[in-house]
Amino acid sequence: MKILNYRKRLIESQIKKKMSYSGGIVIEGAKWVGKSTTAGIFSNTVIKLQDPLIKKKYQILATISKDEVLKGEKPVLFDEWQEVPEIWDFIRLDIDENNYKGAYLLTGSTKKQNIKTSHTGTGRINSVYMRPMSLYESGESNGLISLKDLFSKPKLIPIMSGITIDDIAHCICRGGWPGSLDLSKDIQLEVPKDLLESIIGRDVDEVDGIVKDKEKLRKIVKSYARNISTLAANSTIYNDQSYEVIVNPKTFDTYMNSLKRLFIIEDVLPWSQNIRSSARLRKGSKRQFVDPSIAVAALGLSPDKLKKDFETFGFLFESIATRDVRVYAEEIEGTVYYYNDTTGLEVDLIVELNDGRWGGIEVKLGENEVDKASANLIKLADISAVKPSFLMVLTNTQLAYQRPDGVYVIPLGCLKS
Repeated sequence: MKILNYRKRLIESQIKKKMSYSGGIVIEGAKWVGKSTTAGIFSNTVIKLQDPLIKKKYQILATISKDEVLKGEKPVLFDEWQEVPEIWDFIRLDIDENNYKGAYLLTGSTKKQNIKTSHTGTGRINSVYMRPMSLYESGESNGLISLKDLFSKPKLIPIMSGITIDDIAHCICRGGWPGSLDLSKDIQLEVPKDLLESIIGRDVDEVDGIVKDKEKLRKIVKSYARNISTLAANSTIYNDQSYEVIVNPKTFDTYMNSLKRLFIIEDVLPWSQNIRSSARLRKGSKRQFVDPSIAVAALGLSPDKLKKDFETFGFLFESIATRDVRVYAEEIEGTVYYYNDTTGLEVDLIVELNDGRWGGIEVKLGENEVDKASANLIKLADISAVKPSFLMVLTNTQLAYQRPDGVYVIPLGCLKS
């Protein structure tokens, strides 16, 4: 299906690969990340189950005929398939009967949980996870430096980024929501606010059938946003609320689970590779939303406010860097972690590939902390049983270069997968 003004997404390569050997593909991710649009370019038939009339029609068809539900020129896309859960089993059976490859695509904005299906779909329906757009996909990063290439330890020729401090402040507040990119810059900033209101006002109730206290949920999201890019414990987050609305730990866990199932919260897990050190590793999660603009919306921030509060700006820059590195790492079959131990040694991001190779990344908004960040990276490399493929300080400076100690200093505006 051809789509006007479509911006190419990196995840397309993963979808093509899985369609070559899987009967069905389910694309999961938060609302508004572009799942339906991207799935549509691979589809000849599109069934939009979020439309109440179409949803009702297919709910009825599901009680009458599997063939009628699956009717259409393949590949068939079922958008928000969980609205008619029977579709999952119908597709699984059809794939079994016909040995299809790449016949079905499904999208969903909710983790498949408490949805009654008779089979997991393992081996027949495989999943990919879609995040908001990276700066390379939205056109801000020039993509002159490849994360994949860094694992080959290239000699880096100095390269310039075109992203200024004003630009990155706007990108953090705008977020990576593809539907906002053709809007005027001031209207772009309204999109994350509307998304957060939609999540709080409706989606968190629908995800598990439990009606939430919206004021309590707002406090939780705001508290989470204040602790973004930190190792704050759950107790710290729910104790950080205002005294007018108190949320007990059980309610907090229920509400947090809903946000995770909606793919809104996506914490960074600790890295536990073999380290030759007596220090104990910290095991908590580093707090992150799937996109920094959600934190911005929760805290009522703007680009101008960010530039007046560089401490908050720094935490949110780490958040957008985490989002982008995750997008790029998935394209090269990598996973993103963080490192922190009881000696105080901390490295913001670790990218580990399936073959065990890894790279360490410190995230710094400006140039003033590059020396300290490089020292941290080198210290981690020294105590690691497996030596890193690369060490990088990821910044919002203009120049990409390699230091005499071998550490890369790379602007986020130069990076791609």
